[in-house]
Amino acid sequence: MVYQNRKKNINIEDERLNIIKWCVFVFGGVIIVKLFFLQVVNYNYYSKAAENKHSLVKDLMPVRGQIYLRDIKSDNKLYPLALNKDIYTIIADPKTIQEKNKDIKSAASLLAQKLNLSEDEILAKLSKTKSRYEVIGKRVSTEIVEQLKLENLLGISYERSASRYYPEKELASQVVGYLGADDKKNSHGFYGLEGYENDLLSGKTGFISAERDANGGTLTLIPGEKKEAVDGADLILTIDRAIENVACEKLREGIVKLQAKSGTVVIMNPKTGAILAMCNEPSFDPNNYNQVKDFRVFNNDAIFTPYEPGSVFKVITMAAALDSGKVSPGTTFVDTGELKFGKYFIHNAALKKYGLQTMTDVLKESINTGAVFAAQQVGSVAFKKYVDDFGFGVLSGIELDKETAGNISALNSNKDLDLATGSFGQGITATPLQLTSAFAAIANKGNLYKPYIVAETHYSDGHKDITMPRLVRQVISEKAAKLLSSMLVVVVKEGHGKAAGVPGYYIGGKTGTAQIPGPNGKYVEEQTNQTFIGFGPIEDPEFVMLVKYVEPQVTYAEYSAVPTFGEIAKFLVQYLEIPPNK
Repeated sequence: MVYQNRKKNINIEDERLNIIKWCVFVFGGVIIVKLFFLQVVNYNYYSKAAENKHSLVKDLMPVRGQIYLRDIKSDNKLYPLALNKDIYTIIADPKTIQEKNKDIKSAASLLAQKLNLSEDEILAKLSKTKSRYEVIGKRVSTEIVEQLKLENLLGISYERSASRYYPEKELASQVVGYLGADDKKNSHGFYGLEGYENDLLSGKTGFISAERDANGGTLTLIPGEKKEAVDGADLILTIDRAIENVACEKLREGIVKLQAKSGTVVIMNPKTGAILAMCNEPSFDPNNYNQVKDFRVFNNDAIFTPYEPGSVFKVITMAAALDSGKVSPGTTFVDTGELKFGKYFIHNAALKKYGLQTMTDVLKESINTGAVFAAQQVGSVAFKKYVDDFGFGVLSGIELDKETAGNISALNSNKDLDLATGSFGQGITATPLQLTSAFAAIANKGNLYKPYIVAETHYSDGHKDITMPRLVRQVISEKAAKLLSSMLVVVVKEGHGKAAGVPGYYIGGKTGTAQIPGPNGKYVEEQTNQTFIGFGPIEDPEFVMLVKYVEPQVTYAEYSAVPTFGEIAKFLVQYLEIPPNK
């Protein structure tokens, strides 16, 4: 009996020993696995964490490049369009204010007066006895902060931060865009130049590394662990501030007078492709971009919004016909007022019939059937090539965000109807910039130049890039361009472009009144885009200009875009000091 009990006790002790062994084994295994994860799997993480306890890495932030308008009459005079400016957040320590200031109501009144805020709201914040941090004002200017500092308010502090400032406000707003924040809350440019040239303007972030002392303070710099930030480049634009101001002012006046939905003006130097002015209405203030309710106002319609150009495209058709030798200015055709293509009919505006007419008359009277006649002489394949060569259907490559290419795919069909409608600007789309650039080629002896808006790029290391004009191609011959220019002078002198004329100068141009397709593709009779594109003086053009209104409350471009063109052109010949040629 005693033997059996001893045996039983030994078995119990063996079981306990086995349990202890298994526990030690499992515990040891857990430790080994944990060490494996610490030293192998997560080595980089913990190594970096340990390193961070002994070293400090700080980003060195670059200064964003600034953007300037210029004065083309003075090489050295620049006007800031986008600047960097310090702004402040004003912080109050209510406990300190109540302890150090006998009358917190007077402090609240002073702050309210300087910051243009509610005195009651500020007083409520200053009265929070347990609070040590209350935001009183945001985005406060340096001038106001300097005034407040003179008041020696105890318990008030100022937190400085960098901000983007647009001193011209709405002027050229769609050209410049704005500086906002991306999804990661980092500063980022959007739209216009701020968006397109964001990387160039942003510069490159640097860093500096230092060792910490035992208390966490900076002890010594780590040799070789420093990379200086590279500040962003400054941009000098081709846009002239005076021309931009006048063009935008005249456009705004036209919008109000005509009760138009929107409008666009583009002015270009035809000899170089440099943009002298580009404005849209409605516009916005980039300083307050976050207050814009309709985001479509951010879009630059001059490059973003293609439309059916209508009769201004007859000039492109006539360019192709003249250059290919298929017609001359005096070539005649008989207009019956109507053309039939299967079940479809093409008519002239107001259903007019003109009878025997020349090609010059086709432009002067804006005869749809005459444009069809000229296009048919060229043929669909050759006509499409001319349209391609003028730069339609592709991006121009101008330094602005969100440019679109328009759509000329209908001309690929080689169908008679598509050739016919395309000849007078229906069934195809183009942007105002593309149209301006194409007319500039005609003005410049048939030479098409790439449009550009950045004249100079100034880098932080002191070197500069000067943008040189770039010839894309010669689209039509110099002879064809001169013949067509003379025909366009007749349009202004005797046709629907009379109000575009400038006394003492020969100006050429063409009107276009195009119905706007509805959602179902059918044209809406009373809704039109009205355009005039012209250039001058005709012998040696210094400017080409497009004026466009969307849904003005008049019937034809002759009464909307043409007068606005004339007003701006009168300013241009004086400002550019162009001598009269009549």
